[in-house]
Amino acid sequence: MSSKTLEGVRILDLSRVLAAPLASQMLADLGADVIKVERPGTGDESREYGPPFLNDRDGNPTSDAAFYLSCNRNKRSVTVDLASPRGQEIIRRLAADSDVVLENFKTGALKKYGLDYDSLKAVNPRLVYCSITGFGQTGPLAHKPGYDGVFQAMGGMMSVSGLPDDAPGGGPMKVGISIVDILTSLYASNAILAALHHRDVGGGTGQHIDLSLLDCGVASLSHFAMNYLVSGEIPARRGNGGYGGVPSQTFRCADRDLFLTAGNNAQFGRLCLALDRPDIAKDPRFDNTAGRIRNRDALLAMLDAIFATKPASVWLERLDLADVPSSPVNDIADALANPQVVHRQMVREIEHPVAGVLKTLRNPIRLSETPINDYAPPPLVGQHTDQILAAAGYAPEDIETLRQAGVV
Repeated sequence: MSSKTLEGVRILDLSRVLAAPLASQMLADLGADVIKVERPGTGDESREYGPPFLNDRDGNPTSDAAFYLSCNRNKRSVTVDLASPRGQEIIRRLAADSDVVLENFKTGALKKYGLDYDSLKAVNPRLVYCSITGFGQTGPLAHKPGYDGVFQAMGGMMSVSGLPDDAPGGGPMKVGISIVDILTSLYASNAILAALHHRDVGGGTGQHIDLSLLDCGVASLSHFAMNYLVSGEIPARRGNGGYGGVPSQTFRCADRDLFLTAGNNAQFGRLCLALDRPDIAKDPRFDNTAGRIRNRDALLAMLDAIFATKPASVWLERLDLADVPSSPVNDIADALANPQVVHRQMVREIEHPVAGVLKTLRNPIRLSETPINDYAPPPLVGQHTDQILAAAGYAPEDIETLRQAGVV
């Protein structure tokens, strides 16, 4: 594994798709031994979420989609049929020697297999068992399935994303990335680390973590929700505009968009100098933060007209010299080629057994004493089945019998 930070921690990962696999990948990057349990034959269904699919060394597409590759590095894969009694026994045996079980089945689905928290707690009282579901383990919707976009809509996120209703193209807008899944993965990894710490210093017992994508989506409303709770007013959509200091948004230049934030009086004064309009900063409507927020529309109309007169490169050079936070609106290719991103080595090359060189995003955590330097490629389906079962006490002939029966 790439780091020794979590060396000695074993995670039995029964999950698939994104939120939970991304959580276990974060912990794997930090050195945890993550055993990814997959369905025999097909594996994690996200392997099929293409195109694009990974190409082999000859340029032919493999069966692994880029989606799967994004959240499964640094893991070992074992295939087990959870519906089989012998498969369930394998999971119980692996859980007995694990620190964490991570799963994202529908609420209650694993109970019929004897693989729920109470069942595995009886096998291993020190087990931290993390369940990630759409709606949580309790409540009137606990039994329902759901996906990221559903929770962006239900949790209020879409209501504050997108242009106002009266603007061309206005209406609620889904965030482009699977943001609720990603936020949930961060909450999950955080909760797992907290539960492990409590177990190790607070009495030696594990616990059940109940995480809901809806809860995590609602929690992410942050200051939007607090604005509503304090004022009783439902926040309006402002497109690419901010909800704090003004201006903080995109501006259309003569050729392309840029984004800037001048969130305090000093930055706003420097912005106006960069625009050759120091008079705007002296206007009593705009000479303080509260005034700029109150008179947002008038100020933005003036700035829109100014930015439209020159190419973005001209304005960005001026803004940089004025120390006003700003950027062109990059696409992904631009973002990954940004000199700062390149310097920080956010794209790494790793060796894949089928593809050869595979480019991947690195973990952004920088640790001085236990750095995350090396990455193992996402595993092939069942790549480590024999190795994992042998370590669990299964003889080679037993493994072959299980394979012939379709259990692994």
